[in-house]
Amino acid sequence: MQQIVVTAFMSLDGVMEAPGGEPGYRNSGWTFNGIDFDPAAYEIKGREQAEAGALLLGRKSYEAFAPVWPEMDEFAEYNAMPRYVVSRTLEQVDARWPATILRSVDDVRALKEEGEGGPIIVHGSATLGAALADAGLVDRYHLLVFPVLLGAGKRLFSEEDKDATRLRVRESETYANGIQKLVYDVIGTE
Repeated sequence: MQQIVVTAFMSLDGVMEAPGGEPGYRNSGWTFNGIDFDPAAYEIKGREQAEAGALLLGRKSYEAFAPVWPEMDEFAEYNAMPRYVVSRTLEQVDARWPATILRSVDDVRALKEEGEGGPIIVHGSATLGAALADAGLVDRYHLLVFPVLLGAGKRLFSEEDKDATRLRVRESETYANGIQKLVYDVIGTE
């Protein structure tokens, strides 16, 4: 069985929408606007890529990454590993960045149970991340929490009324620029 790791850039108030400058969101690009770059804060991103066995994305993240990531040398390992996109509506994948289409969270559960090797990394994909958490499929969170409050925007965690999920701190660090790295193992629900 493979673990599922959800990795995200988040504001302190839980927003993860448009961290890199994607159009259409009022605070687009908030991860670099007014926050000093500290390479130490991003060490976990290289580690994720080196340890990953597969990449899992929601449709919107896949459609944003597919035209860009294949040309980026810093994502060479992601570009070489199996990729999956969860979508009920996507009819075909981008030929520049092929992926296997999964139609449901149940398909992800089967992938997790049948898989071997490094973890399945979920990048971006707020809606997918929330659905996986609600289905009890997330094993670990890798969060970089930025010192900014954004108010409205997509959040990683749903507002479903559900049993509490307990987490155990695996790693934490605060960097000079105020970014916090929080790595949590999911230990179960009550």
